[in-house]
Amino acid sequence: MSFRIETRTLQDNSPVIGLEGEVDVYTAPQLKQTMIDLLEQGARRIIVDLTNVEYLDSTALGVLIGGLKRLREADGNLVLICPSARIKRVFEITGLDKIFEMYNCEDEAARAAEKESD
Repeated sequence: MSFRIETRTLQDNSPVIGLEGEVDVYTAPQLKQTMIDLLEQGARRIIVDLTNVEYLDSTALGVLIGGLKRLREADGNLVLICPSARIKRVFEITGLDKIFEMYNCEDEAARAAEKESD
């Protein structure tokens, strides 16, 4: 399975990292570097879109946790778009569904961002 990563920006200027394929020990470093780059550019809220992710391993979870920690230290947040029941299950089994804000679609994540900024 191949891996793709793309970054786009919502109307409120929140960056969205879109992932596709398998996020594992080989590809997770790209995700980590993308999050670091966005933080260095001043992002305080990052949305990671897992809609097209087929597989997530412990390395990927570690990268997401690290990103969340860095953002929260900067009074920010990392939120996930995760409509897949299979991928959600990984977060539930590990208890990470309790620490990440998770949404089913980009519109839900964007509406939550608007409420945060009010």
